[in-house]
Amino acid sequence: MRKPISLSRRVAAALVPVALAAASFAAQAQEVVKIGFSSPLSGPQSAYGVDNRDGLLLAVKELNAKGVQVGGQKVTFEVVPEDDGADPRQGVAVAQKLADSKVKFVVGPYNSGVAIPAGRVYNEAGMVMLTVGSNPKITELGYPRLFRIGVNDVQLGSAMAVYAAKEMKIKNVAVVDDRSAYGQGLVQEFMAEAKRQGLNVVKQEFTTDKATDFTPILTSIRSAKPDAVFFGGYSAQGGPMLRQMVSLGVQAKLLGGDGICATETARLSGNLADGKVLCAQAGTILGKADTGRAFASKYKAAYNRDPLTYAAAFYDGAMLLADAMQKAGSTDPGKVAEALAKGSYKGVAGEYSFTEKHDLKTSPVSVYGFKSGQPEAIASF
Repeated sequence: MRKPISLSRRVAAALVPVALAAASFAAQAQEVVKIGFSSPLSGPQSAYGVDNRDGLLLAVKELNAKGVQVGGQKVTFEVVPEDDGADPRQGVAVAQKLADSKVKFVVGPYNSGVAIPAGRVYNEAGMVMLTVGSNPKITELGYPRLFRIGVNDVQLGSAMAVYAAKEMKIKNVAVVDDRSAYGQGLVQEFMAEAKRQGLNVVKQEFTTDKATDFTPILTSIRSAKPDAVFFGGYSAQGGPMLRQMVSLGVQAKLLGGDGICATETARLSGNLADGKVLCAQAGTILGKADTGRAFASKYKAAYNRDPLTYAAAFYDGAMLLADAMQKAGSTDPGKVAEALAKGSYKGVAGEYSFTEKHDLKTSPVSVYGFKSGQPEAIASF
C-alpha cells in the first residue's frame, strides 16, 4: 500500500514549476545591448577595420565574462559589425541599416569622410556615436549624442609640424593629400602649424584614396627638393608612395598622421619604412603604461598579431559605453549620452572626458618612427 504524500512534499513539488518559470523569466529579462560597428572591412583600408573590430570584440568579450549590471539588471553586449568600405555612401547605408535594426549605440566610423554624412543618420535615429574620425568638422555638427574618442586633425597635424621643425630641423616640406575629408583636414592643419614654425611649403599636390601610381606628383616634388613630404592619407597609398619616392630618387622623409602609423605602411612600401617614415598618432605610448602593455598582450594572445592604430580606442569605446550605462543606471541612449558628457573614464588609450563640443579635453599625441617594419614611439606631446 502506497503511503500518502505529505503536504510539505506536495507543496514543494507544486513550487518546482513556479521556480523554473521564474528562472526562465529572469533569463529572458536579461537585457541584450547591441553595439553597432562601422569601419572598412573590405578594400585598401581593411586592415584597419579588422583591427578596430577586434579591439571592440575583445572588450565585449571581457564585459560579458565579468557580468555587467545596469540599474540592478544584468546586461550582455553584442557587437553588430558592418563594413562601410571607407566609402561615404556605403557608410550612410550602414548607418541606416543599424538605425532600422534599432541599434542604439555605434563605435565608429573610422574615417572622417564616412563619419560626417553617417553622423546625420545616427543623430536622426537618436543613437550614441563614438568615432575616431579626426576632421574638426565632425564635432562642429553639434549632434548631442556624437562624441570623438580620438584626437582631431589640429592636434595630429600640429604635433607633426612641431616635431619636424624643432626635432628634425626640417626647413622645406612638400605636402600631398588624398582628397578625403581626413587627408585634406590633416594637411590643412599641418600647413598652418608648419608656417607658424617657419617651415617653407615648397610644393602642394593631391592624389586620391584609390590611387596606386604617384609618379607625376613625385616627379614634380623631386624638382622642389624638399627635406620631407607630408602625406595626408592612409597606408594603402602611403606605403606605395614611399616605395616610388625611393625609386625616383626623392631624397626626403615621409611624414604623416595616424593613417600611416601602422605596419601596413612598411609592408606596402616593400619594407622601406625604417628611418624614412615618421607619423603622429593619438594617445600615449602603450608600452609606457601597465594598462597599455596588458592590452597589447591580450590582443596578441587573442588574434596572434599586434594591434594597429585604433584597436585600443575601439576597445575603450565599448568600455566607455558600459561605464556610462552603469553611471546612468540605464541603457537609454539619451541618459547614456548625458553620462558621457559629464563623466570621466580612464581607458587604455587615454583619459575620456569631453568638452562642450564633445571633443576630448586632453588628447596626448605620440610621434613614431619605424624599426624593423614596426612603428616605434619616439616622443609624446
